[in-house]
Amino acid sequence: MNNLIPDFTQTPRIDQVGVEERAARFTKRSLKNDTKINGLKLALNMIDLTTLEGKDTDGKVKQLCYKARHLHDAYPGLPTVAAVCVYPSMVKVAKQALGDSGIKVASVSTAFPSGQAPKDVKIRDTKFALQNGADEIDMVISRGKFHQGEYNFVFDEIAAIKEVCGDATLKVILETGELGTYDKVRRASDIAMYAGADFIKTSTGKISPAATMPVTLVMLEAIRDFYYKTGKRISMKPAGGISKAKLALHYLVMLNEVLGEAWMNNQYFRFGASSLANDILMQLMKQRTGVYQSADYFSND
Repeated sequence: MNNLIPDFTQTPRIDQVGVEERAARFTKRSLKNDTKINGLKLALNMIDLTTLEGKDTDGKVKQLCYKARHLHDAYPGLPTVAAVCVYPSMVKVAKQALGDSGIKVASVSTAFPSGQAPKDVKIRDTKFALQNGADEIDMVISRGKFHQGEYNFVFDEIAAIKEVCGDATLKVILETGELGTYDKVRRASDIAMYAGADFIKTSTGKISPAATMPVTLVMLEAIRDFYYKTGKRISMKPAGGISKAKLALHYLVMLNEVLGEAWMNNQYFRFGASSLANDILMQLMKQRTGVYQSADYFSND
């Protein structure tokens, strides 16, 4: 490796108890009402509204895109979500449905969710999504190779996908629930960032545990250290298991305290979620009207 790339066998060790205690503290912060409303709107604008099911149809994707453009017409002035995330086969449908809304189309890639495919298949998968109009690629790393200690293989694969992406945004999914320890989460984060990731992302949402606050804290601290060393801002995307507005606010408090104001926008932070948007909308309507609306007033994802 050249001098700019560290020895990935020597990445920092993580204090498990310390990380979990620090993450818990972020849930104790009290927020004023105006701050809470602004935070909810910010979280809404950071969502990658997602459908990644074998039963996805053109109609389901079109419905999701309509929701992305019309989150709740009874509440004027709401921001849109950041992106709609779909399988490569649904990218063209999503691109047409979103039109000139400014909402990005993200596509999973590289044999999502397992990552168990040859590199040439992963590259073709990525190229197909991009050729059909994807603005962003969410790739998965080869966790089997990572667990075998083949860190250069993982690095080179990410770098190859980044080269294919060109100007398109690359989010690298670590699948932290399969990594097992915070030390491995930190190592995988460093590999992804040095290999060219624009985002590092916790999870596919297909296994449990998915995103957790301690895991996200480890990844945010890796981003902070990378920024101090290189001057480059890497973005973060916790995904899976974040379905409540209150939890999203806890994540934003943590983001602000670890990385600061520069990361408090959807260029540098996203939530991978399918049901979070509805809960945020319910909370915003409660703040606006004083009562909760029935879930029937909100579209199913």
